[in-house]
Amino acid sequence: MRSYLLVLCVLFGLMSYGQTCCSGGVPLSNNLGLTNEGGGIWQIGLSYDYNNLNTLFASSEKLADNSRRRITHSVLWNTNYGLTDRWAVELLLTWVNQAREIRQFSNINVTETNGIGDAVILVAHTWPDLLGETSTLVFGLGAKVPLGRSDLSTDEGFQLTADLQPGSGAWDGIGYISLFGQGFRPTATWSGSILYRLTGKNDEYLDNTSTYEFGNVFQGLVGYTEEILTGNLIFNPGLVVKYRHSMEDKINDLDFPNTGGEWIFLRPELSFSISPVTRLKSQWEFPLYTKVDGTQLTPTSRLTFSLLFQIRPNKKINIDDQKDNSNILRPGRVASL
Repeated sequence: MRSYLLVLCVLFGLMSYGQTCCSGGVPLSNNLGLTNEGGGIWQIGLSYDYNNLNTLFASSEKLADNSRRRITHSVLWNTNYGLTDRWAVELLLTWVNQAREIRQFSNINVTETNGIGDAVILVAHTWPDLLGETSTLVFGLGAKVPLGRSDLSTDEGFQLTADLQPGSGAWDGIGYISLFGQGFRPTATWSGSILYRLTGKNDEYLDNTSTYEFGNVFQGLVGYTEEILTGNLIFNPGLVVKYRHSMEDKINDLDFPNTGGEWIFLRPELSFSISPVTRLKSQWEFPLYTKVDGTQLTPTSRLTFSLLFQIRPNKKINIDDQKDNSNILRPGRVASL
């Protein structure tokens, strides 16, 4: 029975041109990395993420086929609390809406799901002035918690494939390192980050008849941010280059076709401070290079808007603090993984 189901899943994956695309779903790793601003300080972020996948690739060749589209809307809430000046804990909670559209012979088939997604909890340690007075190293380690459902079904009673589920049904291990410091000018910041996600296995896939494991993911980022003071507002334009490599997914411990690949993304960013402890941030991400395993629907563009603020008990903040210590959420102080 398991072999029969595996054959059906493989055939479905081939016919649907990689609908189990590994660049869809909840952007967990893209929204981690709030840094420790001191013991007793809370950092809180609320983000909306729009991910449009409307480009079909076979290996590194773009295909002239617009019959498939995938849209993911995500709402993310994350918080970081400084246990001490060196140790902090971070929590990320998610809600996701996913819609897959296939157009064939003037017919449009839409499959849509929504619900609470998986969560992430991390513990991070900060080493200030490690490579000089203006540099800081952050190391984080944690887990992705399978909080979201992974057993949603169609109206006909057939369980949906893994890529359309709000949750993964598996625990993952996550680790990251972030290094940042002062750029070529006192008002500039450079940053670099790497992240690795070691995925777990969902043992209850397809009504407990199979197992499914998303591919392990490696990400590397380098970024540069400038600071511009206009009146009482501080603007931070920045540019990030992101490399992402995902291994193939596995079903019943066998590689699942049309999953996995590597991408290089360019991400312009802009943030500005509303107050000394409140900041708005926007990001636009698009691919510069794509190479996938098999044939897959891959990212076309991604937009993220965030509201970020701090709660600083018993700490007075004035405009001078904002000018001198406006690091609260500027990209150089955020891993932006």
